[in-house]
Amino acid sequence: MRITGGTYRGRRVRCPKGVIRPAMDRMRESMFSILGPLDGYSFLDIFSGSGLVGIEAASRGAEPVVLVENDRGKRETILENIEIVESKISLVMMSAESFLRRGRGSFDIIYLDPPFPMPGKIDLIKKLSDSSLITDETKVLIHHPAEEQWPDKVGTLVCYDTRRYGRSLLRFFRPEV
Repeated sequence: MRITGGTYRGRRVRCPKGVIRPAMDRMRESMFSILGPLDGYSFLDIFSGSGLVGIEAASRGAEPVVLVENDRGKRETILENIEIVESKISLVMMSAESFLRRGRGSFDIIYLDPPFPMPGKIDLIKKLSDSSLITDETKVLIHHPAEEQWPDKVGTLVCYDTRRYGRSLLRFFRPEV
C-alpha cells in the first residue's frame, strides 16, 4: 500500500496480519481531493486498520491525527507505519464505541471505515453525532458497502455528498445548522 499524496507521497506502509480491507488508492485520492488542503485541521481515523488513511491525512497537512483501532494484533504494524510521520499522530487501542464514549476534544474531520459486515453502522454514526467529538464545523465521512441503505440524516448529522467507488460508497456528513 502506498501513500497517494502530500509530503509522504509514494512511501509504502505495511498491511497488518488478519482481516483488513485497505481503502483503495482511487477512493483515498478522491476523498482527499474533495476535502482539499488539510493544513491546520485535526483528523480522527476510526477503524484505522493499518493507519494508512490517517497517515495520508498527516501527509496532506492534518495535525493532530488520532488513529483508533480495536484489534491489538494490528498495533505493532500501525506503530511501525506511523514512524514515517514527523507531525503529531497517535494511536488509541480501543473499540470505536468506547472511544465515542470516552474520547476527549473535538475533530475537524472524522473518518470511519468499519468492517463491511459489521452491523449497527448507522447507530454508531448516531452516537458520534451526540458525542463531544463533533463541532458545528466537523465533517464526518464513512466508507460502507453500496448495498446498505442510509437515511439523509443520522442524529444531528446531515449527508451532503455521496461518492461511489466500485461496490462501496463514501458518505459525507456535517452537523445540521
